[in-house]
Amino acid sequence: MKLPRDLSGTEVARRLARHYGYRVTRTRGSHMTMTLTTGGDRHQVTVPRHRDVRIGTLDAITADVAAFLGLPKQAVRDTLFG
Repeated sequence: MKLPRDLSGTEVARRLARHYGYRVTRTRGSHMTMTLTTGGDRHQVTVPRHRDVRIGTLDAITADVAAFLGLPKQAVRDTLFG
């Protein structure tokens, strides 16, 4: 699936929270830090609070989440944007 070009940072954060349980733990300026704690491991991902998040940024966020969860990047994309 292709990455959407019209998602805001707030919508990306909402989808990460709904599908994978990430929570906004910090907001500073135009960026949010989202955290997922599983077992004893903690993962943080930074999401820009921009009106339209760029394709490369979305790709990096999905790759980071996929690597932490041990899932294929395509599966994370399909879940978040499918």
